[in-house]
Amino acid sequence: MTVEKQHICAELVPIFNQLDHDSLVKISQITQHQVVAKGTQVFSPLMADRLVILAKGQIKVYQLAATGKEQLLRIMEPGAFEGEKALFTKQETTIYGEALTDSTLCTLSRTAFQELLLTYPTISLSLLEDAADKMTQLEKQANLINIESVESRVATYLLDLMKVTNQTQVMIPMKLKELATFIGTTPETLSRKLKKLEEAGLIERQGRAISILNSENLEDFY
Repeated sequence: MTVEKQHICAELVPIFNQLDHDSLVKISQITQHQVVAKGTQVFSPLMADRLVILAKGQIKVYQLAATGKEQLLRIMEPGAFEGEKALFTKQETTIYGEALTDSTLCTLSRTAFQELLLTYPTISLSLLEDAADKMTQLEKQANLINIESVESRVATYLLDLMKVTNQTQVMIPMKLKELATFIGTTPETLSRKLKKLEEAGLIERQGRAISILNSENLEDFY
């Protein structure tokens, strides 16, 4: 694979966006590339000594409860990365990653990544910002799951999407099965609650595309 094609991984990742072209090319030269099939386990507690950057596709990031049940944490889109925590500490990670589609990955080993931080210290600041964003997302999810009514959880999630995109037409960034896991319910219950919101004239839905028709009344489900 040519450096030009490899270069795309470094360009996609926000933590590298302050670097110049030559620096991005150097990063690409120490990056390993891999194409994985849908359903492949991309990372786990036993595969934690590398930084995984998603160039193409989707990856679900989850952890396992004591019962063995999956708890979805987030969906990785192109440009997202995971594994930075394990590159700074020997503490075992508890997260898993599974490809939801055929995907293209770029990976950096612990040694390569630590040398990268020494060469480009500004990356460390970007990593801290990203870590803070992930903590904020986890706090939002925890607050969401603690809401007693499933209808309120769905309404809160949709309103949050609207605020992030600043649009009344939003796209749920994951399959409904994953969304159900994310908000702590079942796919069947989620479908019923979405239908109820439709029947109340609060939303219109076509697959994962949602039009929020009445945000003020939707807030009443909090």
